[in-house]
Amino acid sequence: MSEQPAKWISKEVVLVELSRGARLMDHRNLDGHKWFDITTPNGGLELLSTGVIHQLQHDGLISSNMKFPAATYWLTERGQAAAREASTIYNRPAMTNTMSIDDEVKLLMQGTEYGDEAIAKSMTRELRARLADSAETGKPLKVYCGYDPRTSDLHIGHTITMRKLRQFQELGHEVTFLIGNYTSLLGDPGGQTKARDLLTEEMVAKNAETYARQAFKILDPARTKVRYNAEWLGEMNFLDVIKLAQNFTVQQFMARENFALRLEKNEPVFLHETFYALMQGYDAVALETDVQVGGTDQFFAILTAGRKLQEAAGQKPQIGIFIKILPGTDGVAKMSKSWGNHIPILSEPNDMYGKVMSIPDSAIPVYFELATRYTPTQVDDVRRTLAGGVNPRDVKMALAREIVSIFHDDAASAHAEHDFVTKFQKGDIPDDIQEHRVISGSLVVDVIVKLGFTKSKGDARRLIEGGGVSLDGTRVQTIQQALNLTQPVVLRAGKRNFARLIAA
Repeated sequence: MSEQPAKWISKEVVLVELSRGARLMDHRNLDGHKWFDITTPNGGLELLSTGVIHQLQHDGLISSNMKFPAATYWLTERGQAAAREASTIYNRPAMTNTMSIDDEVKLLMQGTEYGDEAIAKSMTRELRARLADSAETGKPLKVYCGYDPRTSDLHIGHTITMRKLRQFQELGHEVTFLIGNYTSLLGDPGGQTKARDLLTEEMVAKNAETYARQAFKILDPARTKVRYNAEWLGEMNFLDVIKLAQNFTVQQFMARENFALRLEKNEPVFLHETFYALMQGYDAVALETDVQVGGTDQFFAILTAGRKLQEAAGQKPQIGIFIKILPGTDGVAKMSKSWGNHIPILSEPNDMYGKVMSIPDSAIPVYFELATRYTPTQVDDVRRTLAGGVNPRDVKMALAREIVSIFHDDAASAHAEHDFVTKFQKGDIPDDIQEHRVISGSLVVDVIVKLGFTKSKGDARRLIEGGGVSLDGTRVQTIQQALNLTQPVVLRAGKRNFARLIAA
């Protein structure tokens, strides 16, 4: 007997059902195949895949009598407490969608980027048609995004696609949070200038442990299916891979921008790197997805590989929703832990608030667009406010409040803002600060030396890197930061050096 198709629901939902009297059992036949089912008091039966149950066991939330061939599971004391907490979310009433199809399209296409107007129009047209069909039939769209656990923690840049998934959830559609525990062994070559290091299964498993918990700071746990792509990719044999590969040409892969650049520089492109798009493309087939959300570095895997393999399998090709890349706290490079410009979503409220306040003014609109709950109309209002000449610092404080509120709560956000204002904006600043006229766009490091606050540029650089320089109470994060003097700002270098900078 082969393993039966399994329904993936969040571990929170399983906990709540067990607390309500559902019976969870595993079954194993002589061939070693194993599956789980949960029977609710009203007789409903769901087949559950092993990943959710293994996570519950790992977290110490369920226990078992370990009988063969059928074991029964129950909640531990810790599991009962977790079930009570989860029930506050699980019992919420379903959201009511009163938006028009045009408004839905506008919301779902907010923050997207295609790089080609024809493709953007095509995806918008297909999305509108698919949403209209869903409204008419009452059948929700199947939407997913995949996340490769190549690191153990997530930052705000990772949550941009989750924010889009949440929008689909609030419109009543079916969302799957796919943990790429198989694709991450290889790593996505998209946007890479060299081959990624291969990870071990142990490294991936360790990194994946907290992914869903972190994602639920954005996603609704009761409306999220969590799946792992090893479920289907791990079962494929070499002939299966050959059958997938026959849908593509070598020229298609070599035309990818990152591969083409490497070839131009006479740098190697390894054969195994071409497998990633096949793997991600087959994820769409396995999930029978209508919409896949991804970053702008996912064009080939989603539009070429995914749609092609779905058509070959007799499925309707998915719609690609490509989200802009969120810049890091430097406002330039992609947010990345390796570049030190990231904001971890598990940051303490005060630290998160301070890091948001450190972004350059130029990045304020894109942060509102991608990292907040603001609607397209509200984001337009932010742009008009900034263009109207208000102090960008005030708008940035609203941004920091919103982001801390998302990942913590309103009370933590208000407390973080109070501490920030008390510590950085009002504390220890003398009343009579000398004014200096400076050319807007000058590097902060150069201005520090010019004003005589340090003896050399090297000293100024070290002062910045040590966190000793701020503008209007916001720490200067990088030696490349330039001044934006649309409004006067207070420069602080060290404990005693202050200057009010005005545009020359």
